[in-house]
Amino acid sequence: MPNLIHLLQEYGVLIVFAVVLIEQIGMPIPAYPILIVAGALSVDGDFSWPAVLAAAVCACVISDGFWFRMGRHYGKRILKLLCRISLSPDYCVSQTEDSFTKWGPKMLVVAKFIPGFNTIASPLAGAMGTRYQTFLGFSLLGGAFWSGTGIAIGAFFHASIDSVLTTLSDLGSTALMVLLALLALFVAYKYVERKRFEQSVQIDRVTVDDFKRLMEEGHEPVLVDARSVTAQMLEPAIPGALSFNGGEPSTEIIALDKKRHIFVYCSCPNEVTAAQVAKELKAHGFTLARPLDGGLDAWNARFGAREPAANETIDTAPAA
Repeated sequence: MPNLIHLLQEYGVLIVFAVVLIEQIGMPIPAYPILIVAGALSVDGDFSWPAVLAAAVCACVISDGFWFRMGRHYGKRILKLLCRISLSPDYCVSQTEDSFTKWGPKMLVVAKFIPGFNTIASPLAGAMGTRYQTFLGFSLLGGAFWSGTGIAIGAFFHASIDSVLTTLSDLGSTALMVLLALLALFVAYKYVERKRFEQSVQIDRVTVDDFKRLMEEGHEPVLVDARSVTAQMLEPAIPGALSFNGGEPSTEIIALDKKRHIFVYCSCPNEVTAAQVAKELKAHGFTLARPLDGGLDAWNARFGAREPAANETIDTAPAA
């Protein structure tokens, strides 16, 4: 802890820039405490808060710009990658897409305060075709708001923060052990939360082969698209699929025979949204509603963006 304070005092602006940049790129490095400490130290004259703010905003814009370009060039692929490596991949896609659909690039102003949203807000803006000038303006505002708030908190509570830093310095290695223990508890909590959530969406999956088999047997299975409006804009739906975008089932779905086979698909990790929708349809009496294993990716890998003919032969051999 004394070394950290010394580094902040000696290389303050560079340390702030580096830590914020690393965190905003996506690494699990907590940058906000650094901004708060820097804000506290600026009251005592150890820092120039405008320089700290400028360094943090610059780091934010560089990171946001990088992910914006990645989203522009790689679209849905980079969004899926980021959601799979995030702390909460099951919520990542749907929450971000719904928020972006409602508010557009203005969401970048507050994105850094929202866990999960900050991870893919910039690449989603790129994938959705947001003009770079518009993106840059909101990115600057968001970076300044997020960084300035951290610095302001540190400055306002500088007396208390100074006391905490002094106590941590006196504790030495004990403080490090306490921090590591708190980190371990946080990881354990996220693990338990994730397992509980996975259990809540446990339901039998069906495959594209099951769909083809039912068609051949004359059952006429129904496809239901459980993706958000934004996801449907990024990638077309399967022709003939009925849309289920939150809320209650549409009148088209309600009018279906309760004994019809319903295949619910999405494009999120682990088919979580499809599983939730399938459970909701079951609650409405559609006992044969099930999520499609692999989602839209599995369908497109087999058929492309189309519905197969009943007499179409499926090649089940593994790809070379």
